[in-house]
This record gives sequence, C-alpha cells and structure tokens, in this order.
Amino acid sequence: MKHVHSGKVRDLYETGEGLLLMVASDRLSAFDYVLEPDIPDKGAILTQMSLWWFDQLKDVVPNHVVAPGDEPRAVLCRPLKMVQVECVARGYLAGGGLNEYRAGGTVSGVRLPEGLEDGSRLPEPIFTPSTKAPMGQHDEPISYEQVEAEVGAELAAELRRITLAVYTRGAEIARERGIILADTKIELGWDSDGVLTLGDEVLTPDSSRFWPAGEWQPGRPQPSFDKQFVRDWLLSPESGWDKASGNPPPRLPDHVVERTRQRYLEAYERITGSSFSG
Repeated sequence: MKHVHSGKVRDLYETGEGLLLMVASDRLSAFDYVLEPDIPDKGAILTQMSLWWFDQLKDVVPNHVVAPGDEPRAVLCRPLKMVQVECVARGYLAGGGLNEYRAGGTVSGVRLPEGLEDGSRLPEPIFTPSTKAPMGQHDEPISYEQVEAEVGAELAAELRRITLAVYTRGAEIARERGIILADTKIELGWDSDGVLTLGDEVLTPDSSRFWPAGEWQPGRPQPSFDKQFVRDWLLSPESGWDKASGNPPPRLPDHVVERTRQRYLEAYERITGSSFSG
C-alpha cells in the first residue's frame, strides 16, 4: 500500500481499491508536540473505541468506516474531502474554553453567564469551532460567524447540528456509565457522493475530555480519563518544562506513561463495557 499521510498520531495508506487504511500509532501529542516515548496499546485502544462509537452514532451521522483492519489499531475507510474547520462541542467549561471565558466571558464568540468556574456545567451544549492548523501550529478559536464566512451559512449550520448531535448522544451514553463527557472534537468531510460524513476518530480520550461523574466538583481541575493527565504533568514543577520557552517537552517518565495507559484503558472498558484484548 502507498503511504499518503502521517499526522501527529495517525498514518494513512492508500489501497489498490481506492480506500484508505488508517493506522493509529501509539504516539501521544500534547500542546502540539509529539511526545516520547509512545504509550503502549494506545493506538489499538483508540481505534477499537472509535469503532464502538461509530456504531453507536450510525443513526446520527454517516461514518467513513468500511471494515476493521487486520490488526487492532487499523481500520479500512472511505476517503473524504475534509471540511477545514475543527468542530468542537462543549457541555462543560475546561481547557482552552475556560481560558477564553476568563479573558472575555465568551467561548468562540458565544457569550456565557457570569460566575462560571473551572469544570462548570454550561446551561446547554455549545458549538465552539476552531481553525484546522497545519501540523506544528496551534488551532485558534473562531466564531460561528467566521465559520459561516468561511464555508457558507448552510454548511455552517449543518456542522453545528451534527457536532451537537454527536456530543449529545455521546454524553447520554457516557453518563449511563458514570462518566461526564465534558467536550469533544470531531472531523467531518464529504464522501464521493457528496454526503457529509464523520471521519478520523470519535469520542476517544484523544479527542474528548472524560471525567468520572462521582468526582465532579466545579471550581478545580477535574480528574480525567484522557490526556489532561499528561498536560498537567508537563506543566508541573516535576517536569521542569517551560511551555513558553519554545523548547520541546521533556521525555515522559515511566510512571506517567503507565498511568496514561491505564487511564485510556479504563475509559475504553468503562464506556464500551468490554475488556481490552489488544
């Protein structure tokens, strides 16, 4: 097969039949850096979790999956012409959204009530798109009006509708399993018939924030089943890394690698109800 693209986490290969084989590596990215070392089993966990979610969402939006690959971290899929907008939905305030809110009371142009804290539940889920930056550059928040200007009013409305529908379904299912889906990012593109289709990954710890519902407490950072644990370590005195320095992050120590793997694994098993076999 012909190698056609490598992202921060995934590698794409073109088959002789015009399909794509998408392989999720064990690489982990944070703050737009690919970190070392890899997280064992991460690619297989993400792929199997995405396949499970694609099945749960098939009545919400079509997806690009043709069949699982021959190994757990691979999936055969239809090629899509991707929309150049990062589609993000938030039901809770955290991360970059929290920083925006603290700076001006809005997130991607959406005005929010006063007095919200780190981890606060929003009055209703909101669509908070961002730019789709090239590898190594930062995605930047954009308003819904900017999305309309970029892709047109009709497509912007459909992007918002699908993103919020995916978030709503995901949040409902996660809640039944004792997990809060705080926010998520999805990728959409057109298939060969011009149908807007869900691609890449969906509702994984790499693309979403998952919090244990029983430990949710607004006003502080939340315990999580996602890579927020790694972000927090990188910003801690233990890592010794200055994010503003322009230098790459340090190598992750063994205990951070193992705890990260365990968090991804727990997210998979709690949400899908299945044991991970690799």
